[in-house]
Amino acid sequence: MKIRNPESRYDLKLKRKYKVLEVGGGNDPHPRSNVIVDKYSGDKNYHRSGNLKILKHQQFIEADGESLPFCDNSFDYVICIHVLEHVEHPDKFMKEQFRVASRGYLETPSLIGEYLAPRDSHKWVSLEIDEKIVMYEKEKIGFKKTFDFGELFLHYLPKNSLPFKLVQRTINNLLTINYEWENSIEILINPDNEEYLRVFTTPWDIEICERVFKKRNKAEELIKTISATKNIIKLFTKNKLFIMK
Repeated sequence: MKIRNPESRYDLKLKRKYKVLEVGGGNDPHPRSNVIVDKYSGDKNYHRSGNLKILKHQQFIEADGESLPFCDNSFDYVICIHVLEHVEHPDKFMKEQFRVASRGYLETPSLIGEYLAPRDSHKWVSLEIDEKIVMYEKEKIGFKKTFDFGELFLHYLPKNSLPFKLVQRTINNLLTINYEWENSIEILINPDNEEYLRVFTTPWDIEICERVFKKRNKAEELIKTISATKNIIKLFTKNKLFIMK
């Protein structure tokens, strides 16, 4: 089930005693991860932005995320950041994470994020709808890369704009889906449901906007803004303000 939408990958419910697995740490592993699994070692970088990186306290295991080499419940928590959009079988990939850990964090580009910063290595586009992760193959919905604003939205604004950081943290799932879960979550792969297809293939009207981005009252907006501001200050003090994948 869904726990919440964290404001960033550094806003996770991780206890100090947790043994943490990360699937697909790539060139930017989460500092809290104890064990890193990656399908590609060395300099095979088609699916990542740089060479594989492993921090000193982390153990590396080369393995396929669709068949993890661990017993059931080997970990307390599993992290998966910007990997799901690459894999062949997202449902199988996530079921392995549900098997080896009872809770975890998933981060993947949203449909909006993929249009703004498209990547040829990304097979899938995703949205959170009704607390489910809904995924379509780009080919199935006729996704077309028109213009790449990746440098602006992935690098320039995160480095130079505090208001942009605040927008990211107050509007859940705007450019990336940030989803913390427990036990398991529902993932819909290429659903034929007309309502879901409409969200992914037609111009958005107010009904779609309100379905994907739930309206909050004034009190909820204020609480969210204060929380996001505190999170930004916390990251700033840890010198992580300008880190974004």
